[in-house]
Amino acid sequence: MDDSSRGNGTPAVTGPATLPTLEVRHNVAMALSPPLPADLETPCLMVDRNVLERNLVAMADLARDHGLALRPHAKTHKCVEIARRQVALGAVGLTVATVGEAELFADMGFTDLFIAYPVWAAGARGLRLRALAERVTLRVGADSVEGVELVARALTGTAAEVVVEVDSGHHRTGVAPGSVGPVASAVQRYGLNVAGVFTFPGHSYSPGRREQAAVDEARALLEADAALHQAGVSAGLRSGGSTPTAALVQQGALNEMRPGVYVFNDAQQVELGAADWDAVALTAAATVLSRHGRDVVLDAGSKVLGADRPVWATGSGRLPDFPEARIGALAEHHATVTFAGDAPLPELGSMVRVAPNHVCAAVNLADQLMIISGGVVVDQWQVAARGRNA
Repeated sequence: MDDSSRGNGTPAVTGPATLPTLEVRHNVAMALSPPLPADLETPCLMVDRNVLERNLVAMADLARDHGLALRPHAKTHKCVEIARRQVALGAVGLTVATVGEAELFADMGFTDLFIAYPVWAAGARGLRLRALAERVTLRVGADSVEGVELVARALTGTAAEVVVEVDSGHHRTGVAPGSVGPVASAVQRYGLNVAGVFTFPGHSYSPGRREQAAVDEARALLEADAALHQAGVSAGLRSGGSTPTAALVQQGALNEMRPGVYVFNDAQQVELGAADWDAVALTAAATVLSRHGRDVVLDAGSKVLGADRPVWATGSGRLPDFPEARIGALAEHHATVTFAGDAPLPELGSMVRVAPNHVCAAVNLADQLMIISGGVVVDQWQVAARGRNA
């Protein structure tokens, strides 16, 4: 049993059209990483095993130091190997984005799963949920009485629990914190247990809003918890967390955190101030195909990097070893990178590292990840949950 005895998209972002001045080392030239393996066939996604391990340990330590259960979101990496390591470091289970992801990780032996969105359990999805609940410890999200009714039809008679989603400021899904009572009462009326409340502070994905999003998250969870008690519902879970707010967690508000992107980090996290380049574990290896003036064309386009570009992002991905360069144009199979000033240009035929804007989207485009250590390929990991979107 892979998790032994143990029991999220990047949202649409609104924000200013220009990025504020960054306060950490985001545009300071970093020491080049070890040379890329010469036999790589580009484009491909690479993971620096040592950076990955540092990221995994750091988040496990942060959760432990704050007295929080860590339930990392597996939609970022979709890899069994990384999920196993997260559990070995103390994660209580996994968060997943879809029933399909839950099925994959259940097949791989993980026994404690939370599907963290309001599951609409109609038709075949209801049957799949019940099959999951009969073999794993399962929690599902809900934010409406109608949704609860469908979940109850699927899960009544099982040990599955429902977690009521609260809107803490992202305004995507979830009820107002003070309005959790009717949804929670419906859960109990239909014979299921309420585990507690959860939220996603997705408005942290905008420059200058990480601190406020963390405050909003704490306030919303505490208010929702109080509203549950007023409704006579006894439930203790207060689950939140995102990678941008993880280091800003409000003591005493959350008792579970669900970051996902932290395992790899990406260009968004750097530009938001949540990570530095030396914490970016996943990059795409790309070959320089063409040079025209200060523009360089690479062989990694949107079908490798993903097409996400928030309105505030300074490019369609970044080059960690050339922090002043910007990807100004992204086609399906090519990226055009502009180098400012008199910075040296990479040579034709050379390989460079590219950090995607949104690593979750990039990983879902890849069949496998090349695992690198000291400039050598040491393993290949399957993106096992790729395409499990339903």
